[in-house]
Amino acid sequence: MLQSSPGLRPLRLAVGTLGAVALTALGVTPATAADDSGAVLTLSPIAPVSGVKPGASFDVPASFTDSGSASVGKVYLSYSVTRGLSHTELPSNCLRYEVASFDEAPSKSEAVCEFDQTVKPGVVYAPEKSLTLKALDRALYDRLRVVVATDDPAPTDGAAEPVRGTGPAVKLVERPDDKPAQPGHSAHPDWDAVDVAVTAENTADFQVTGADLKGRVGDTVGLTVRFTNAGPAWVLRDGDIPVTKVKIRMPAGTTVTKAHDFCDKVATGSYECGTSQAWENEGEGETYTFKLRIDKAVPGAKGSVSLGGAPRPFDDHKANDKADITLDVAGSGGSTGGSGSTGGTGSSTSGGGTGGSSTGGSTSTGGGSATGGGSSTSGTSAQSGSGGDLASTGSGAVLPVAGAAAAAVAVGAGAVVVARRRRASR
Repeated sequence: MLQSSPGLRPLRLAVGTLGAVALTALGVTPATAADDSGAVLTLSPIAPVSGVKPGASFDVPASFTDSGSASVGKVYLSYSVTRGLSHTELPSNCLRYEVASFDEAPSKSEAVCEFDQTVKPGVVYAPEKSLTLKALDRALYDRLRVVVATDDPAPTDGAAEPVRGTGPAVKLVERPDDKPAQPGHSAHPDWDAVDVAVTAENTADFQVTGADLKGRVGDTVGLTVRFTNAGPAWVLRDGDIPVTKVKIRMPAGTTVTKAHDFCDKVATGSYECGTSQAWENEGEGETYTFKLRIDKAVPGAKGSVSLGGAPRPFDDHKANDKADITLDVAGSGGSTGGSGSTGGTGSSTSGGGTGGSSTGGSTSTGGGSATGGGSSTSGTSAQSGSGGDLASTGSGAVLPVAGAAAAAVAVGAGAVVVARRRRASR
């Protein structure tokens, strides 16, 4: 992953400096990275590029100095760009390499130009014609890296066969009016690099999609939600900043039994998910999958998926930044008690069915009349465990019998009480 920041200034490795400080502290005189007679290549600063419009081209004003005290017989200039930029016509002394994404770095295109001529110390050099880049339709936050080196810096890992430029060859020319770099030493005297931020006037529509879940109490159901970059631009973030954060809130009455690998639990039923890379190509995104157990039917239960994370000034379409996750618990109907519709539906899918169904219809009064014991027994059973209701077990036909038995027990109990009172009165 690129570790550059929007400030992007010339890179100067400090390893040699830190080592020198450590050795000095020990009373040891360190050896210099390059002796006084060596060559030291130093690139001039390159200002960030901003406000470029997709389809437009711009020049790269690359120049450098040999800030050592020895001449160099050959140098290379390379220009590496991220996928929102492209090289225009290249000189014939340049090769273009297309490099696939690897090791958490996005794909890039790199042009390496060879200059077989002597470079004298203390003089500023630049190509006689600046290399030109074009901003593509997907350009937004892109990166340009310029390298000057005495050895060929051509990429090797993930690079396709190079293509030679077809334009007239260019050479280096002296720039007497430019201020040369100060003489000095470097931890890497044979090369230097500058990273440049290139910002285009473009947009990228980040959006999320929700889900409609269905199941019975006790079921475990799959949840899939998605984040998509609908473009037209791709989005590259700096450093370790994720492209975006996706917040997911589960519907009430559910428990997450398996969460997605990119997601962290932040509260009960709430998760925050990241992205696999620090960039997202246009037309691509992330899919997040979960497993949910339906514990109970909660009327109107609804979750959500929404975007969070770093600001998105490039996204001017906010209506699709949030979506619902709905949950329809089968058999719950408009209420979770033992209504006729619940009993009828459950019984029609069970074995004892037809009688249960007709009885269920007439028993709706019984279910309703059992609001004290019935809703805590019949209603709760309909929302737990097997996911069925009492009608689906044939209980609709048993309830009248159970009621008659209960009445008989009550009458018998009354008779016993009367008999005991009569004995006591004697």
